[in-house]
Order: sequence, then structure tokens, then C-alpha cells
Amino acid sequence: MAIHSQFRLLGQRRFLPFYLTQFSGAFNDNLYKNALLLLIAYQTTGLLGLSVNTVVNLAAFLFILPFFLFSGMAGQVADRYEKAAIIRKVKLAEIGIMTLAALALWSGWYEALLVLLFLMGVQSTFFGPVKYAILPQVLADDELVGGNGLVSMGTFVAILLGTIAAGLLMGLEAAAPIIAVSVLTLSVLGYLAARKVPATGAPGAGQAVRFRPLHETRQLIRIAAERKPVLWAILAISWFWFLGAAYLTQFPNFAHSNLRGDETVVTLLLSMFIVGISAGSMMCERITRHRITLAPVPWGAIGLSLLGIDLFFAVPASPEATTWWTLLSNPVYLRVLLDLVGIGVCGGLFIVPLYAFIQHETPQHKRARIIAALNVINALFMVASALAGMVVLGALDTDIPGFFLLLSLVNGLVLIAVWRIRRRV
Repeated sequence: MAIHSQFRLLGQRRFLPFYLTQFSGAFNDNLYKNALLLLIAYQTTGLLGLSVNTVVNLAAFLFILPFFLFSGMAGQVADRYEKAAIIRKVKLAEIGIMTLAALALWSGWYEALLVLLFLMGVQSTFFGPVKYAILPQVLADDELVGGNGLVSMGTFVAILLGTIAAGLLMGLEAAAPIIAVSVLTLSVLGYLAARKVPATGAPGAGQAVRFRPLHETRQLIRIAAERKPVLWAILAISWFWFLGAAYLTQFPNFAHSNLRGDETVVTLLLSMFIVGISAGSMMCERITRHRITLAPVPWGAIGLSLLGIDLFFAVPASPEATTWWTLLSNPVYLRVLLDLVGIGVCGGLFIVPLYAFIQHETPQHKRARIIAALNVINALFMVASALAGMVVLGALDTDIPGFFLLLSLVNGLVLIAVWRIRRRV
């Protein structure tokens, strides 16, 4: 392994404790959220007098709502106070939330679990700006792309493992108590890792912290728009989250309706997509040669469009019943799988250089607020993705491969935008 490989960061205290902290947090978020959704779907007939479908959508809304309400305050806090201390306090709050969640899971108090899901969203909102704003303070410029690649890879792998773990644990007889112990244990392990994160200093000691949700959200957007290339980079990242959310949301129905697959096919599609993103994220450091450059971004955008178009043509018109092994062994279905892996790889090439660019090009005393603005816009784009899916698949009666094709064509406009960003910087 080369001496300058990004993986050497995993052996250094300035990076490893933070990496373990964010990995455990992403894993725990997804274990808890997906376990709750499965509990609602399979072990209840609805909550609060609402149907199961309504409660599931309410749960998704409650988790994302804090990003709109508290991102302004979270960005101010991260710019105002020492970031390692914030990480420890956020992880300590997670222990408190998960202690209550464990009690609610054990007793079957599902209404309380919805409230706690909202609080987990609040905790994630305050961790988000610190997560990316701390990297330029602990990494050199020639390490920034590699460090972001590791964080991106770790986040998506944690999402995958948390989702799979929730499904596996829900198949056990004592699912709720085991999940209760698991989420509490993970929160404690995350806090122990956070205690090892080195102090970084408090560069924005004069930054006031105010709780004015709508006003501060508008202020975040204004700050992010001060430099047009940074704003365009934020919008490009948010577009990828729009695209990624669309793919991930449709995988279950795509596997069932278009591939005639069982549950293992859904897991395989999700796994390969995330493996692709992780691989693409890891490739960025070598491709950029440790430099902060947007050179891979247009090529990632081209791949997202071309492979998305090929996916449309790869889906068989009259599929046979499939399992995970069918997708791996039958060339017709293997093409679908390889397209999804390729889309993931191109996604990693697309977003990692953009994250590094934003971190490098923003003033240190405003960086966390700009990351908070990115989180708000990401959340807006993911909500828009869900609405787009409802309109295209519902009102317009388009099938899922057709929806993927439409996304790939629209991505062509994004390609033009990112090419212009690259030429301006």
C-alpha cells in the first residue's frame, strides 16, 4: 500500500475516532429507523388511529423535519464552539435518546418511538455540519479528497449494514428486545469513540447562536450563495441525493414488479448500488492524485446518464422469477446488476470531489453553516424526489424503468452545469 494512501488515515488518531463515531451513528440511525418501519408494517395495524401506510410516511417525515427546523442553529453551533466537544455532546444525547428508545421497544410503546425518531433526526441535524466541517481542520489539502472518500464509503456501508441488520433482527422471535439492546449498545460505543476525537479549536468564537428556524434557514442559503461555484456544487450534490433517493426508494418495487424477484433480490440491488458508491468514493483519491479538483465530476455525471439509459434497455420485457443467484448467473439479469454497480461508482466519482471542493473553498468561520445549508437543500431534494416518484409513477402511470430513464435524461442537464462549474474554478 502506498505511503500516501487514504487508508493510512484509519491508523491515525486525528481521523480514526471521528470515522468510527460517524460510522456507528449512521449504522445506528438506519438500524433504528428501519426496525421501526418494519415494526409498524408487520406488528401493528396502525398508530394514533392512522393506517400503516400513513404512519410509515409520517415516520419518514418526522426524521427529515429537523433538518428544516434546526440546521440554521446547528451550523451556528458548529461554527461557534469547538467541534470535538460538539461531537461528544451529540453522541451523549444519542445515548439518552436510545435509552428511551430501548425502553419503548421493550414495552411496545410505538407512539413514543415516533417521537424518538424525530429526536434522532434532531441529533443527526446537529452532527451533520460538524461531520464535514471538521475534516479540513484535521486533514491536509492533499488528504481531503481521500478523507472524504473514506467518510462517504463509511456512511453508505453503514446505511447498508443498518438496513440489512434491521431486517435480519426482525426475523427473530425476540426482535424488539434484541434491537433495543443493539441500538443502546451502538450509541455507547459511538460515544466512547467520540471521546477520543482530538480538540480542533473554536475558530468562530464570535458567532451568535439563535433559534429562529425559518429565518436562520434563509440565512444559511444566503451565506451559501455568496460564492456561486460553491452554491452550484451544493446543488450538484443535492441532485445526486435526489437521484440516489429515487433509486433506493424504487428498489423494492423494481425487484418485485420488473425482475419478479424475492426479498434477496432487493437486498442484492441495494448492496451492489452501495458497493458501487463506496468503490467510486475510494477511487477519487487516486484519480485526482491527492489534488482538490472537480475533474472526475463531469465523467461521473456522464456515467450516471449513460448507465441509467442502459439500465432501461437491460430490464427484460418478460422476466422469469428470480433470486439473488439468478441476477449473478444469468447474463440478462447480470447486465442490470452491473449497470447499478456502475451507477454507484459514477455517483462516488461525482460527489466526493464536490464535498472536498466545498470544504476547501469556504472560509473556516462559515464552513459549518454552509454544510448546514447543504443539508437543508439535500433534504429538500429528497422530498422533491419522493414527490417526483409519486407524480411520474402514479399520475403519469410510467413504469419504474421509464422513471429511471427520465432521471438519466434530466441528469444530462446537470452534466452541463457541472462542466461549467469545472471551467470556472
